[in-house]
This record gives sequence, structure tokens and C-alpha cells, in this order.
Amino acid sequence: MVNWEKFGKSTLVALALGQILSLLITSTGFSSSQLAKKGINAPTSQSFLNYVLLALVYGSIMLYRRKPLKAKWYYYALLGLVDVEANFLVVKAYQYTSITSVMLLDCWTIPCALFLTWFFLKTKYRWKKLLGVVICVAGLVTVVFSDVHSADRSSGTNPLKGDLLIIAGATLYGVSNVSEEFFVKNADRVELMAFLGLFGAIVSVIQISILERNELKNIHWSAGAAFPFFGFSLAMFLFYSGVPVLLKISGATMLNLSLLTSDMWAVLIRIFAYHEKVDWMYFVAFAAVVVGLIVYSWRDKKDEKDAEAEEEAGLGQSERKNQVLRSSV
Repeated sequence: MVNWEKFGKSTLVALALGQILSLLITSTGFSSSQLAKKGINAPTSQSFLNYVLLALVYGSIMLYRRKPLKAKWYYYALLGLVDVEANFLVVKAYQYTSITSVMLLDCWTIPCALFLTWFFLKTKYRWKKLLGVVICVAGLVTVVFSDVHSADRSSGTNPLKGDLLIIAGATLYGVSNVSEEFFVKNADRVELMAFLGLFGAIVSVIQISILERNELKNIHWSAGAAFPFFGFSLAMFLFYSGVPVLLKISGATMLNLSLLTSDMWAVLIRIFAYHEKVDWMYFVAFAAVVVGLIVYSWRDKKDEKDAEAEEEAGLGQSERKNQVLRSSV
């Protein structure tokens, strides 16, 4: 019999929050598909509204609290640039390669997050966690290959260019997620969201003025176009607001593993909302990802002792990091 006491409340919260974030990502995908059907192709503009909401909401909280900054502002500026370009590159890749390639290569974010957290944040990964990662990725790869046709593999005007864009975007996602984990654990969540929103909005405005000016002029703003456009922004705002909480509890790798279920949630929505038929392998893959998440999250007594030892050893190191972050504020 499974002993759920080994999980703990924080782990159960992390699993539940991960799936809420996955559903939010799924909703953004449906919003984007609706916009694409209407001929609207302005990914940076969609993300811009999310960054504005982050800046307004969390910036207002910052002004109300009037606390000194815990990190240098230009770190947040770099993070904003990385985050905007990661979103842009992955969306741009759809113009050149197939959705199958996007789904497979987007998993590159997971090994990137594993390496970066291990190298920079000194996170230790026991064999159970690595096994959980393998199970999760295997589940997604299985469902993708079950639905691949030879025509889809060769689709796209320039598959090599598209694949390179995905890999670059996935790498930037890994950098962004791990950077956010660092700031959440060593600086301040509200400060992170406020400055990510501010600098993300600034970078987006510059990019929109260069790449999407004409596209925005040609949009006919009917209710059918405005609803998914603003719905996308609201879902992204809620997603970005929840990400730091999950990063605080379980880290960047757990975040990216949780988001693997977004494709499966999309399948379930198609089944119940649109009454579509899908291959049975989708359900096998969904189960595999869930099992992988549980294996990754499982903690035994040795894990708990190691975590306590790391926490005690990291107190002094965290204080030194905080001093470095505040040194030029």
C-alpha cells in the first residue's frame, strides 16, 4: 500500500499546482489556435499584455511595501530579454517545422534545467529523480510517435531552421526557469514578477515596433478576435504568477516535467468538448507522465535527511548570495 505520508503537504501542493499551470498553458494553446484561424499572427503582442499585467499588479505591491531591492535591476533586465525571446523563438518555429518536432524538441528544456540547477544552484539529483524524468519524457515521446505520419515529419518550409529555433528557445526557457528559481529562493517573488513584467514589456514594445507593426494594423478587432487575445494574456498572467510558487517548492525541473501533461490535457478537452476520437496511446502517455511526476516527487527518509543537511549548509551560502545581490543596490 502506498504511504502518502512520505509525500508531505508541500509535495502534494506542488503536484496539484503543476497541473493547474499545465492547464493554463493548455488554455493559451487553444487561444493561440483560435487567433491563428482568424489569420492573426502576433505572438509578441499577445505576450506584451501579460508583461504589462505583471508590472502593474506586482509593481503596485512593491510600491506599497516600499522595501529595498534585493537584487540588481540589470539582472532582471537580462531575464526579461531571455524570457521574451524564448517565447518568440518557439512560436516562430511553427512557421518552419512540424508540430511533432516542436513537441519533441521542446523537451530539451528539461535536461537544460537539470544541468543548470546542478551546475549553478548545486541541486543534487538522486537516481529516483532521474528515473522520474526518464518516465515523464518517455510518456510524451510515446504519444508523439504514436500520432506521427511520414507527411508530418517532412512538413514545414525549412525543418532544419525550425528545429534550431526550437532548441534555441527551449534552451532560453531553461535559463529563464532556473534564473527565476534562483531569484525566488534568494531575492523576492514580488520583486521578480514586477521587474520581469517591466522589462518584458519594454523588450516586447521594441520587438513589436520592428516585427509586428503591420500585423497589428491589419487586425479587425471583433469580439471573436478580442476574446482569445485577452484570454491568452489573462491565462499567461495567472501562469507566470503561479510559476514562482512551484519553483520555491520543487524547482525548475519539476515545473518543466509538470508542463509535459499540457498536451494530454488538450487531448482530454478535445474529447469531452469537441467529441473527437483520439488514439488510446494518449491515455498511456498521460499515465506515464503522472507516474513519472510521482516518482520524481517521492521522498524517503534519506532524501529528507539530505534535504535538511543541504538546507542547514545552504543558510550561510544564501546569506552570502543575498549580500552579493544587494551589493550595488
